[in-house]
Amino acid sequence: MSFRRTVFALSAPLLITNFAAQAQRLPVGVRPEHYRLTLTPDLKAATFSGEETIDIILDAPSKKITLNAADLKFVSVQETHSELIRVVIKGGTQHEIAGTIPGKLVRQDGFPLLDATDEQATFLFPKELPAGKVTLAIQYTGILNDKLRGFYLSKTRKRNYAVTQFEPTDARRAYPSFDEPALKAIYDVTLVVDTADTAISNTNILADIPGPVAGKHTLRFATTPKMSTYLVAFLVGDFKCTEGKADGVPIRACSTPDKVELTKFALESAKYVLHYYNDYFGIKYPMPKLDMVALPDFEAGAMENFACITYRETDLLVDIKTGSIPEKKRVAVVVAHEMAHQWFGDMVTMQWWDNLWLNEGFATWMETKPLAEWKPEWNYPQDDAQDLDQTLNLDAQKTTRTIRALANTPDEINEMFDGIAYGKAGAVIGMVEHYIGKEAFRQGVHNYLQAHLYGNATAEDFWTAQTANSHLPVDKIMSSFVAHPGVPLLTLSERQASGVPVSQGRFYLSSTAAAQVTSTDGKNQQDQHWTVPVCLKTSDKPICPILTPEDSSIPLPMDVAVPTLYANAGGKGYYRTLYTPNQYNEIVAKAETVLTPPERIGLLGDRWALVRSGQATVGGYLDLVLALKQDPNAAVLDLVHRQLERVDSDIATDEDRDEFAAVVRHQFGPVYAALGRPVKGEPFDRQQLRGTLFEMLGAAQDPAVLAQAHQLTTRVFAVDNKKDKTLDATLSDSAVLVSASNGDAALYGKLLAVSRNSGDPGEKTDALRTLGRFRDPELVKRTLDYLVSGEVRNQDTWIVLIALLRDRATRDQTWDYIQKNWDKVHAQLTVSSGAEIVRATGNFCTVRRRDEVISFFATHKIGAAERTLAKAVDSIDDCIQLRSSQEPDLHTWLQAQPK
Repeated sequence: MSFRRTVFALSAPLLITNFAAQAQRLPVGVRPEHYRLTLTPDLKAATFSGEETIDIILDAPSKKITLNAADLKFVSVQETHSELIRVVIKGGTQHEIAGTIPGKLVRQDGFPLLDATDEQATFLFPKELPAGKVTLAIQYTGILNDKLRGFYLSKTRKRNYAVTQFEPTDARRAYPSFDEPALKAIYDVTLVVDTADTAISNTNILADIPGPVAGKHTLRFATTPKMSTYLVAFLVGDFKCTEGKADGVPIRACSTPDKVELTKFALESAKYVLHYYNDYFGIKYPMPKLDMVALPDFEAGAMENFACITYRETDLLVDIKTGSIPEKKRVAVVVAHEMAHQWFGDMVTMQWWDNLWLNEGFATWMETKPLAEWKPEWNYPQDDAQDLDQTLNLDAQKTTRTIRALANTPDEINEMFDGIAYGKAGAVIGMVEHYIGKEAFRQGVHNYLQAHLYGNATAEDFWTAQTANSHLPVDKIMSSFVAHPGVPLLTLSERQASGVPVSQGRFYLSSTAAAQVTSTDGKNQQDQHWTVPVCLKTSDKPICPILTPEDSSIPLPMDVAVPTLYANAGGKGYYRTLYTPNQYNEIVAKAETVLTPPERIGLLGDRWALVRSGQATVGGYLDLVLALKQDPNAAVLDLVHRQLERVDSDIATDEDRDEFAAVVRHQFGPVYAALGRPVKGEPFDRQQLRGTLFEMLGAAQDPAVLAQAHQLTTRVFAVDNKKDKTLDATLSDSAVLVSASNGDAALYGKLLAVSRNSGDPGEKTDALRTLGRFRDPELVKRTLDYLVSGEVRNQDTWIVLIALLRDRATRDQTWDYIQKNWDKVHAQLTVSSGAEIVRATGNFCTVRRRDEVISFFATHKIGAAERTLAKAVDSIDDCIQLRSSQEPDLHTWLQAQPK
């Protein structure tokens, strides 16, 4: 039997802290069942008060209860069982407290507070609490902070809002809690807010009662299902919403009142996606409503709070009539990603943060599936192929991690939100789906979710469900990719009667890194082997044999016709491929007729990666680029454009750059001219292709393109510094970017005005980011001063800084400024954005700058950035090696080209 405990305490409990890293995990044997929260925010004072009761189950008798709390001041704590149980400090000194559990005690106003580095509070009781159910009643206060985490303040020019962001470990900043994903509970949330304001939370409002004092009203929300702490949300302000419905579920898209007209497209996206997911998962959306809310200050793109999804304004708001297709694509993808989490992450949650990939990898893989059916003309499969290429490059650095990695402290957990958890995990899931088939995979997903509804799960739970359903070795494939860091390289030999000989090993972007990295047992990690489904392109449908660590060939009988031996049919494989010269030449000759756009993206990605690793030459890669220059697919040429930028930035000398630009103008100028002027109603892909070529030629200083860019940019800002939306959106946006790179103070002033005054979040943000394109040193200085002035939201500052650090023309000036003005720069950074600045320093390509980066961040620590700094240093080293090994070949190739 169980006991419901109700105990009254008349004084505060003893509060203690622990510095040991393992103490970041809460003790076992205590779990919450039910939170009742009442919060009263004061938006003017930027503070809040909270009243909370927590029903807790003790597995065994105990004299202490430990939970998470940070940046909170306790007013009282009660536990009800007997009048003899009272929680007192009893005149205890710091020494006595430390003697109970080693740690540091901080006092304020005579009341004990937890140490900022600990984020745990332990309540000690004079007598042992019996096993079973007990109830804690806590009163506390907190600050609505400006760090975009916990319960924080979001501002517009007119007013303040109180909003939340709890993932991964910041629910403890809003309410004392058992802030671990496996410790799920139900919630009853009540908010006391100003009469003119409303509130939005995870469930619908049950009651709206005036008071408890004049000028306030109390909003009580329905009880939630079991959920993790990080998925709770409460938002306070004068939000306005657009409303709709899908499959009987009310859906709202909300914003500040002045932007509510920009919510309509997101609502339409959500309606389509919810119906799609209901069908796909075979499990209906579980909540009584779905709210999507754009917040003026929000660090991430969005957050999947259960039924109360929060967004950065640019990721939810777009004009349904005049917004560009890229803007709408971005909104639709983010909406679909967060809605996928309502099943994969919210309804079924990872057991601990080491399996974060179960949430983020799945949502990343899933986000484009409904949209590819809704808007097939928007070419989402090509976007997926580009993302895969970027992820493979990220994972092929010397410093990487396994998909499932150790994470105990908040900093370690925050570092888990990276391209491995999102990109690699999503790509591996996509590879497995491609191997076993879409329907078999969908049924396995359904079985997994059904088995763990409202509970927690591990990686093994997921791949066991897929293996049992498909009767294929999904467990062996996924376990090898989850457990091993890095990227496989498959090296093929010429086809034989029984198949294609192939060897595998770990691929590194740098040959130097490959020689340096060894595993803990002393073996070179190039000897790593995976269980890989290798999909071969045939004249019929692809065949996908499994390559095990023991195999040395792929079966391919001679009676199976292949148009060309391409070993990544569909472009879904998580590996790089090295062909024999004969195989490669045949693939290139047939690329435009035999390969799909995603496969051509994979071909380009593989070849450029092999250049960086020293296994191919930059001249040979540029020959491939010229062979594909007439490609009609925008995503293919977009990848070419980005890779040519890397050749210019990372390999070419100043002399080479002029020659290289001349070759680009000569080769791609006619391709751009052949597209002609924009035509109303032409396909999106053709619009994108024109814009990509325009930017490519603008970067190459093509005189005709620069003149056209100037003309279009003048027209863009012809009316009161507002964008002329009658122009072709894609080409005019490209024109502004090209003009900014060569821009003067007059154009800078126009964009600065838009960044300050536009009421369209997308337009405002685009203008701000475009300031980072100017290269005139005086204008770069103006931008840097603007970024640290406090006028720019700290959610946006870092985005412009990293753009300036990426550009070869501005990175030195930007880095010097950052070092000299670190206090001002650091004041604008949040927990996550600091790591992004560290990452961007990886764009340097000299020993001097590498050593500066190492030295500077050794004395100017950035939280949650230890691995990021190592990767930045790797990137610099890789670039140094790449320039040294490939520049002579680039020079030779350029001399042989017509210009």
